[in-house]
Amino acid sequence: MGSIHKKTIWITGASSGIGKSLALELSLYPCNLILSSRKEIELNKVKELCGGSHNVSVLPLDLKDYDEMESLTQKAISFYGKIDVLINNAGISQRSLILDTKLKVYEQLIAINYLGTVALSKAVLPHFIANKTGHFVTVTSLMGKFGSPYRSGYCGAKHALHGFFDVMRMEHEKNGVQVTLVCPGFVRTNVAKNALTADGSPQKDDDDATQNGISPESAAKEIIKAIEKNKFEIYVGGKEVKGIYLKRFFPKLLHKVVLKSQVR
Repeated sequence: MGSIHKKTIWITGASSGIGKSLALELSLYPCNLILSSRKEIELNKVKELCGGSHNVSVLPLDLKDYDEMESLTQKAISFYGKIDVLINNAGISQRSLILDTKLKVYEQLIAINYLGTVALSKAVLPHFIANKTGHFVTVTSLMGKFGSPYRSGYCGAKHALHGFFDVMRMEHEKNGVQVTLVCPGFVRTNVAKNALTADGSPQKDDDDATQNGISPESAAKEIIKAIEKNKFEIYVGGKEVKGIYLKRFFPKLLHKVVLKSQVR
């Protein structure tokens, strides 16, 4: 069972989507789980689905509350005496054109997707260093590697996570700290429905690309494999994953492909 066996794993964004599926899949392993999101009622439902046992704890958390991260980390540690793996999964997407998008929307995307994740990870880092071991697993997106219309702020925040966590790995590998970056493509979640529009309100509508994507259960299994193998970076999804390689070797071709795809 690799690095999952008997570990304490803290998952953000655990009330739905990939985070929920990770919780359910990991509950089959002999490990302790800490489930976080803003939605305490939904988290408790996930806990029950995990068997509601003593090795699953709920810790409500809002990534915009940067100042709370140190105290929340201490509370998380108190559940089982340690944290071995932090899965930074929480986040929010966007569907609006640059010209129409209010600056407050970009601020919110950075606050949640980037700065909140950074604040939580910085709060956990001293614990990892003290233990001489720890694993940050940060769920970004294929949009953290290349762009697509209607997602400018989301892409910007996800690109920023790659820069930060690549350096985290470089600076703290010597302390036993590992970093895995997970880049999902289209996964069947509510990410499109919850995406922010130009004025900051949720889109509420789904899209075909998302609902034709892979299941969150499949994504969760791929992520767990990556944790066990200490992968630096993985890409999860369907044919959209090919965009990674087009960006690297044929960036102009990727530009044309994305514009023709009419993905919203």
